[in-house]
Amino acid sequence: MDALFDLTGRVAVVTGAGGGLGTAICGGLAAHGADVALIDIEAGTLAASAGGVTDAGRQALALKYDVSDETATAQAFADVDAAFGRVDILVNLAYTPTFGFPETLSLADWDKAFRVNVTSYFLTCREAGRRMIAQGRGGAIVNMSSIGGTSACGRGSYPYSVSKGGIVMLTKELAIEWAKHGIRVNAIQPCQFLTPGLRHRLDNPELPSIREKFLSGIPLNRLGEPEEMIGPVVFLVSDAASMVTGALLPVDGGNLALNAGGTKD
Repeated sequence: MDALFDLTGRVAVVTGAGGGLGTAICGGLAAHGADVALIDIEAGTLAASAGGVTDAGRQALALKYDVSDETATAQAFADVDAAFGRVDILVNLAYTPTFGFPETLSLADWDKAFRVNVTSYFLTCREAGRRMIAQGRGGAIVNMSSIGGTSACGRGSYPYSVSKGGIVMLTKELAIEWAKHGIRVNAIQPCQFLTPGLRHRLDNPELPSIREKFLSGIPLNRLGEPEEMIGPVVFLVSDAASMVTGALLPVDGGNLALNAGGTKD
């Protein structure tokens, strides 16, 4: 069974790799044998995540780039080529927490949400896909969507949720387009996970009941821990998921299974 999850000899590229889910996932990929190229716009959190990879005994390549920029993304993958000479796995975590109500949302904020949350995924998938096709060995891509990608949340989630819905269809289309090349493309739909950004939001005195609001939609009655995302990601990029593509995997404590008019009790 362990061989199904063994990533030895594979190179993973992770965007949004610094802090929170990125730190946990990069360390988890390395613990299962992968060398990891970490891309993030924040140098400080990027260095901490890279340390987790080397602590696991694997090679880390820390790259400070904005993957919503086409030129920067191309250069990042050129750096990966120079360091490793291959790309087997892509995990897209980059996002911006852009929120706003539809009647007052500015075009600039709308554009930012799509540039970071969708366009960056298009650019990185294109770069990784080109390499996987040329290599002829297939590959695996995991895109981080959200429960908000298929189920509306309200409370100002408009640009965030619509952009996460875009990731859902980007994932499905790529899964169909690239199946003939042996490239599997899947997405994860998490509920609220206790990343540094979410912890900051929970501590905001202007949002006194936000934790209770989140928990009201999670039958397991708790928020996710970043380390709980390692297993789902490793599964989807490993040979254990060799027949899985175009799938949306909820990692949400039962949120999407819960009818909006239901109750946990």
